[in-house]
Amino acid sequence: MGTLMKSGVERHYERLFQRYPDMEYMRESVMNAFNIICQAYQQGKKVMICGNGGSAADAEHIVGELMKGFYLPRKIKNPPLEGLQGALPALALTQHTALATAVMNDMDATLIFAQQVYGYGQEGDVLICISTSGNAENVIKAAKTACAMGIKVIGMTGGGNFPGGRLAKYCDVLLAVSADTTADVQELHLPLYHTLCAMLEAEFFG
Repeated sequence: MGTLMKSGVERHYERLFQRYPDMEYMRESVMNAFNIICQAYQQGKKVMICGNGGSAADAEHIVGELMKGFYLPRKIKNPPLEGLQGALPALALTQHTALATAVMNDMDATLIFAQQVYGYGQEGDVLICISTSGNAENVIKAAKTACAMGIKVIGMTGGGNFPGGRLAKYCDVLLAVSADTTADVQELHLPLYHTLCAMLEAEFFG
């Protein structure tokens, strides 16, 4: 199973499948996603996340869970300022209004995430691509860019007749929940990324 699981990691991992038994088929994929992100953080790399609409909100939510304490206080030795907590570097590619509007005005609007992957990304980083259909063009172009740069891609999508959509072929790991409608897919993405964030926190701060 790759990285040796600590008790806290295993607890969060098992809790996901206890609460959502329909996700049992995703066991290996969830652990693979966890291991890929662990490896990046162990090498001093970062996680980038992109998505549209509700998935953009999810991207920012993930950053919030990784960059500060989630379940744990994340105490650090000799902090530069009292009250700071340990952080797992994460960046939502959905936040930069001036950059986004400049890309839309001056370039191809579907390059908004790809341009940021190119600008921020380094080999060994991880890109989490969230698309309920797996067919969001701007997300797919970000994934293509990441692949060309040696950045691992984790896709979070929905099911239907073609799980993962066109995004699937660019993903090192595909987390395709078994739902079809946008709202249902988003509801299942929440416990999935909460679990990954909790596992990562337990691994590095437990």
